[in-house]
Amino acid sequence: MTTKLAEVAEIRMGYTFRSRLEPEMGGDVAVIQMKDIDDSNLLHPENLVRIQMPELKDKHLVQEGDLMFKSRGVSNAASLVAGNLGRTVLAAPMMLIRPDANKVDAAYLQWFINQPSTQNILSAQAAGTAVKMISKAALEQLVIAIPPLETQRRIVEIGRIASLEARITTELMVRRKVLIERILMREAQDVR
Repeated sequence: MTTKLAEVAEIRMGYTFRSRLEPEMGGDVAVIQMKDIDDSNLLHPENLVRIQMPELKDKHLVQEGDLMFKSRGVSNAASLVAGNLGRTVLAAPMMLIRPDANKVDAAYLQWFINQPSTQNILSAQAAGTAVKMISKAALEQLVIAIPPLETQRRIVEIGRIASLEARITTELMVRRKVLIERILMREAQDVR
């Protein structure tokens, strides 16, 4: 079955700050910015800027299972909020995707959005001259394949294992190259 993203998830723009963020050591709210997500789409919560926002409404807070979508830049990838971050808000221009857990698994949705074919579709939807941006409306209209929840979870697990295998294979190739170079250098220096 296929459906539009807006039918299986709530999509919201990140919080728009009126001025530059001024960090405060005892801030009551952490702020997720694009720089806090690495090239592997992993969030590094230990580096989040903390600020004071006493009037922040709970509807703006990030929850475990939410996706953080990079609406600008080269990659329009999604990152999963894997744990409870406490009082944390997502800053614009990122978008928050809150999947309906009865319809779609959050990790599956992240996997689907980050697939090269989906990224190509999103790139075609990007607007702008200097910096390309995916609009909220374009993201809402994104067509998502929705297999049964159990199948979604299997897909995520197989994808995770395949990524792990790729990392291990790459590491093995690097180590093998270093080992061969050391053996060859030892042979080259072994003067008889």
